[in-house]
Amino acid sequence: MTTKQSRSAKPEERELARKRKEQERLEAELAECELRLATLRGELKSLEARYLNLVGAPYAELDELRAQIAERLAAEEPGNERLQRAAQEARARADESRAAAPAEKTGEHKTFSLSPELKRMYREAAKRIHPDLTADDADRVRRQELMAEVNQAYQQGDESAIAKILDVYESSPEAVQGEGAGAELVRVIRKLSLMNNRFSEIEAEMQVLLNSDLYILKVQADDAQEQNRDLLAEMADKVQQRVADSKARMEILTAGRVH
Repeated sequence: MTTKQSRSAKPEERELARKRKEQERLEAELAECELRLATLRGELKSLEARYLNLVGAPYAELDELRAQIAERLAAEEPGNERLQRAAQEARARADESRAAAPAEKTGEHKTFSLSPELKRMYREAAKRIHPDLTADDADRVRRQELMAEVNQAYQQGDESAIAKILDVYESSPEAVQGEGAGAELVRVIRKLSLMNNRFSEIEAEMQVLLNSDLYILKVQADDAQEQNRDLLAEMADKVQQRVADSKARMEILTAGRVH
């Protein structure tokens, strides 16, 4: 735009140009924040699934064995309140562990992995269709549905699915823009406000995740990996040894040789 053209532009047109530059910058920053959040979610979900598979299942078996042992000892001394209480507590732990453990072992869990193209596609989706970037209720509902699909595709590493979701939204009526610099300026200002709100929401969720026990486990697992160790496999081995010890004790009790 020439200097003469700039001078002839209306105030709302100049402000709109400035706000659009700000919007472009914030969109890029927000997409990166959304990417970091989605990546952390995916990594923690992958870690949790592997933990439940490798460690959670044998822990549930261990707690069940301990409950059976405690109940056997309590049955032999029904008047012993300490043994009765210990049996009740052990059964409660066993029930809780069984509920948390996977129904069956699923084999080797797929590691959450990323590609540059997958990250790029996610950024594009976050820029264009995130539900917190619209003030229109109907459009928000549609964006929520599509963004949920984007997050699922991202965690599955499906680049083509994200591209298809973007195409669907771009061709939808909700993506049609209105006319006029004044109206567009209002939309951009509202979008900037929504983006700033979203930044706050992301920061809050990130803090929750970073302060979680699962994230602490992730840090420990990552440190072990740098030493060529598999922390979860080590944990599973230790639990399996305790399971073996509990089975041996149960066999002794069953045979009536309580020491």
